[in-house]
Amino acid sequence: MTEPEIDYKAVFQALPGAVVLLTPELLYLDVNEEFLRQMGRTREQAAGGRFLGDDFAHSPNDPGAAVVRNVVASLRRVAETGERETMELQRYDGEDPEQPGTRYVRYFSMINTPVFGPDGRMALLMHRVEDVTELIRAREVALSLQEAMLPTPRCLGNHAWAARYRPAIDTLEVCGDWYDLVDLDGDRAAVAVGDVVGHGLPAAQVMGQLRSALSAASRSTDGPARALEVLGLYARSVEGAENTTAAGAFIDWDTRTITYSSAGHPPPALLRGDGTVEFLDRATDPPLGARPEPAPHPEATVSFTEGSVLVLYTDGLIERRHEDIDTGLARLARSLARHRAADPETLADALLADLLPPGGVTDDTALVIVRL
Repeated sequence: MTEPEIDYKAVFQALPGAVVLLTPELLYLDVNEEFLRQMGRTREQAAGGRFLGDDFAHSPNDPGAAVVRNVVASLRRVAETGERETMELQRYDGEDPEQPGTRYVRYFSMINTPVFGPDGRMALLMHRVEDVTELIRAREVALSLQEAMLPTPRCLGNHAWAARYRPAIDTLEVCGDWYDLVDLDGDRAAVAVGDVVGHGLPAAQVMGQLRSALSAASRSTDGPARALEVLGLYARSVEGAENTTAAGAFIDWDTRTITYSSAGHPPPALLRGDGTVEFLDRATDPPLGARPEPAPHPEATVSFTEGSVLVLYTDGLIERRHEDIDTGLARLARSLARHRAADPETLADALLADLLPPGGVTDDTALVIVRL
């Protein structure tokens, strides 16, 4: 029995994604039906022999013109290097052709791939486009939910503070990292950060429960160790809370002391006025629920001088694959010393700029900074 001959042109036209074939000089050779549908083009408008860069040449201020310039630059790099390139997400903010005067936003994921001939020379460039608008909108809703679960800005007496949250680029979802600040009686405050294992709504639901529980425990106990003990007992009844890490600190401005405790979490950093950084690592226990039986958490106290800065964070700020955690901690210490005179808001942005990878974080990151 002979195998049926494959009609590759028919396969190309039936591909579910929008695909364009170009010469190495970026001249159109062919486009599939999905490309015409997504781009709102006729086959004549994408006729072979036309230079891709001429798209939107008649309207250089159109948002689509900027996208085309980005596509051309990427394709030229692929033609030069012979390596596939995944472009940054492209946003198109244009006018709805079916409703003149109405604006709409679309997001596109684009991949440019070289196609080599039998002789090993580059014969074609393949430009693939996927409309991911609905996915991005769903993620935006999820991120709004995440932000709603985190505390709203509040006063800590006359003390300045700042907080940041950054989701991982590969998920853009709600996640399990959290931070919390509690204004206590007297000139005191409780600060905490935590990290639930996993991503998505299940992790966010666990995060919301644990953050609320720790916030309540901080208000009703005499220190961070006892608050984490209460949280640990509660976590045993919450599915998905296993191996959650958390760190808490009680700040007392009257006595100028910080009392802290950690459950498997990276140590808070205390930046002193002279630029030295002390990592508060003398009261560390395993993650929540890791012990077979509940046990008291350790607690330690350190003094501070006016103008010092306390920094709590989750591991996304310092940890990198194939890198020792001490390397990340040293990087954090250098950044803190370099920006020690900055106010909390400026310092928070500076730390993110210094420590997070240029392409975005691969793990969620929560950060709290308090000027002491």
